[in-house]
Amino acid sequence: MASCSATKFVPDGSYLLDEVKITTDNKSVKPSTLQPYVRQNPNSKWFNTVKTQLYVYNLSGRDSSKWMNRFMRKIGDAPVIYNEQESDRSLQEITKAVQNMGYMGANVKQTNTYKKKKIKVNYEIETGNPYIVSDINYDIKDSKIAEYLVADSAASYLNNGMLFDINVLDAERQRVTDNLQRKGYYKFNKEYISYTADTIKGTNEVNLTFHLLPYEQNKDKEDKLHPQYRINKVGFITEYDVLQSSSLSSIDINDSINYKGIPIYFKDKLYLKPQLLVDNLRIQPGELYDERDVQRMYNYFGRLNALKYTNIRFFETQVNDSVTELNCYIMLTKSKHKSITFEVDGTNSAGDLGAAASVSFQHRNLFKGSETFMIKLRGAYEAITGLQGDYNSNNYTELGAETNINFPNFLFPFLSSDFKKRIRATTEFGLQYNYQLRPEFSRTVASASWSYKWTHRQRVQHRFDLLDIGYLYLPWISEKFKKDYIDKGQNHIFEYNYENRLIARMGYSYHFNSAGNNLSSNTTNPNSYSIRINIESAGNILYAISKAAKIRKNKNGEYTILSIPYAQYMKGDFDFAQNIRIDDRNSIAYHFGAGIAVPYGNARTIPFEKQYFAGGANSVRGWSVRELGPGSFPGDGNLLNQSGDIRLGASVEYRSKLFWKLQGALFIDAGNIWTIREYENQPGGEFKFNTFYKQIALAYGLGIRFDLNFFILRFDGGMKALNPAYSWGRDRWPLIHPNFKRDFAFHFAVGYPF
Repeated sequence: MASCSATKFVPDGSYLLDEVKITTDNKSVKPSTLQPYVRQNPNSKWFNTVKTQLYVYNLSGRDSSKWMNRFMRKIGDAPVIYNEQESDRSLQEITKAVQNMGYMGANVKQTNTYKKKKIKVNYEIETGNPYIVSDINYDIKDSKIAEYLVADSAASYLNNGMLFDINVLDAERQRVTDNLQRKGYYKFNKEYISYTADTIKGTNEVNLTFHLLPYEQNKDKEDKLHPQYRINKVGFITEYDVLQSSSLSSIDINDSINYKGIPIYFKDKLYLKPQLLVDNLRIQPGELYDERDVQRMYNYFGRLNALKYTNIRFFETQVNDSVTELNCYIMLTKSKHKSITFEVDGTNSAGDLGAAASVSFQHRNLFKGSETFMIKLRGAYEAITGLQGDYNSNNYTELGAETNINFPNFLFPFLSSDFKKRIRATTEFGLQYNYQLRPEFSRTVASASWSYKWTHRQRVQHRFDLLDIGYLYLPWISEKFKKDYIDKGQNHIFEYNYENRLIARMGYSYHFNSAGNNLSSNTTNPNSYSIRINIESAGNILYAISKAAKIRKNKNGEYTILSIPYAQYMKGDFDFAQNIRIDDRNSIAYHFGAGIAVPYGNARTIPFEKQYFAGGANSVRGWSVRELGPGSFPGDGNLLNQSGDIRLGASVEYRSKLFWKLQGALFIDAGNIWTIREYENQPGGEFKFNTFYKQIALAYGLGIRFDLNFFILRFDGGMKALNPAYSWGRDRWPLIHPNFKRDFAFHFAVGYPF
């Protein structure tokens, strides 16, 4: 008990900082917004509950020469000893922060509570009445800037009746600065803006004056108007070394060309097409300087894989005695254009061990237009166990090849070049081939795709699959496999998915991330959220052609193209995820998702790879992958039967930083899948409005994550809480009657579940 005491290493006469609390008498002033001003915080808690790391530290002995004691102290946290000076600083900072919000008469009182060798600190805030801006005046001697501000006054953060909030005043300084930098004021910054505030005696009213300081204000030089710059010359330097000086004289160039009036300087040989460079240019000679154009160019040139870095530099040049303009140079640093990658993987498919290897070649500037070309060859082998019956072998072999080429611009015939430049999309063409040889069958999958991708304001990603054609060909199927699974006429999924099939689809996906610049994940940004929407359809054009041409159906009642039946369906998905920061160590993340896939026309069911499944590391984690549903169907050992056409899912995670690179999570998952129709081999799987809510599975669990910065290793253990396979009784509620062997599922994955 003594060795685990929280105050074991607290010196006599000192106190362990046990808790810091902020309370306020004004609902408009939230304690959470003032927490960053606290200069000394207590030891961190796991899941905001237990100071585990402090106890780990206290488990160490006092002899620091022993390695075990040093190790326990390294992974633990030393006790935070109360520091009166830091506490006084916190009091001052909190008082200043509240006053800056407009409560100039605010009073902050500190109350300490002692218990043995522990101390709890409470900062009690009495805000008083706020100060209100009653009148706003403008002191602007530059008539041109005054005109700009009047034209933009509707967007101003300043208005009569507002709180005298210093943060809002500073935000207005930045807004005006951004606006002027878009109108030629290259050297303008917010330090040229100041305020004067006069309080009216006996009231809480403030007269506010907005001052625009002159460009130069010192004893030696007279005040000047702020210079408004136009662009004089624009040029490209394609051989810029970021380790060298940005001075033009130090850059190693020996040749140049002129394209549409824009000079392009290079050394020995130009590695990019001049048209590509000029098409991504947003700044033109004679135009006013606009900071937005500079940022757009950084974005545009950042998309070019042939470039490693982009630097945009401006140099003042004297055009005549009274006019100074800017010369702009876009300095480009070349990337390595060719690379070869080798990969070796170990595989484990339900206990069957195997290995895979691949080699890929990539060229990032194939036609000197920053086109990215990739070709990849892959092979895999797996020893299959558990097969019963007369199969010729127990081996699985896979051979595959894929290639794609990505163009950094929008490509489509019959469109003008100006329209293509406005779209700012990338175009990708791809081909894939995959051959699989299993004891049960051999299968060939070939596909071709044509798609577009583009980003809007760093927060939104769009993808449009104009055409994606896939062909599934099964040249051979084992007679035993046919007899056991296909010829019985009970499994619609087997029958449909083990026939030659053509899938011609179109699709659109939308991804919004409020954090921006990090569209891959919202989990690394506090208080961010993301929305994903995906819509796709297949077979509609082929079906219309078949009907118009009056093509005869095959024996299964399907239209065919070159004797190959094609799939027809509509599919839509929606996902929402949000991460809410509690403090610097704890956050809550939640997710909701729904989807539906509807076969119609030329199809009886959805292709297997387009169907939904439940359970696994990114679903309801009390079930292993593909073990849940559809509906109340308990499963029959055949994973193909545990797929569906409708999905609903939701998850909540409480995430907490533990120590070192370890993070912990407590989670609750809910969801299931359903079929649109009732099938004989999936009893209880059909979605019905009066019963589906009774078939939503629940699970809970604990997760451990290793945050290695560039990726996250995740280990989750989930327990069933409500099992929809049972309509009543003990088995329906594993939460009340748990059985670890029956109800536990372990998951290993890379990355967060949402």
